[in-house]
Amino acid sequence: MKAWTTLARAPGLEGQELVLQERDGTFVVRSGGRELMGSVRHHSEEEMARVGLEQVRAREPVVLVGGLGLGYTARAALDALPHGSGKVVVSEISAPVVEWNRTFVAHLAGRPLEDPRVEVVVGDVADLMKKRPGAFDCILIDVDNGPSAVTARKNQPLFQGRGVGLMKHALKPYGALVIWSAGVDPQLEKAMGQAGLDTRVVRSTAHARGSSSFVLFLGRLSASSRRRPSR
Repeated sequence: MKAWTTLARAPGLEGQELVLQERDGTFVVRSGGRELMGSVRHHSEEEMARVGLEQVRAREPVVLVGGLGLGYTARAALDALPHGSGKVVVSEISAPVVEWNRTFVAHLAGRPLEDPRVEVVVGDVADLMKKRPGAFDCILIDVDNGPSAVTARKNQPLFQGRGVGLMKHALKPYGALVIWSAGVDPQLEKAMGQAGLDTRVVRSTAHARGSSSFVLFLGRLSASSRRRPSR
């Protein structure tokens, strides 16, 4: 079997090196030797954008994508927006990952970062949400491997009570939140309910016809639930 070609390396969270590799047209990013994202399995990332934006009725939706990955979620969000309208804000904590999306892997998802409707913010998505309360019609969170399989401990609080409350307060009335997870997480589902989000779990696969299952946590925000305090 052909060996992987290393295209780039960069420091990652908590001292874990990020490595971008390619083999026969397949691209992966590994963190500390563990695959964090890849170009073969991205159906669930596209599905989260579809599921989230199906809930939105705004004429010019503003979408937050937390976690750029290889650009598939951002592309799917752009494709789901009304033609020529709306905006996608991409928050990515790793500047090298943003750079790789502009260079090595730009073609994979159709160069979404070149779309004029896209704003890229390099930084922690939690910090961005704090600065923009009530700003988003839809929030799509694909950070780390989700709550069930985090690789960086600093990401864990995002999926707990305060983190979920932060996501809620960044939504506009009737907004939708989708959180990607590698597996089930009853604690996250409970935290979303306690925050006042109408929550359901959606199963998705890595491939359009695949059998491996990931989990999308979908939360809906009504006008009345915005007035309920988060726990």
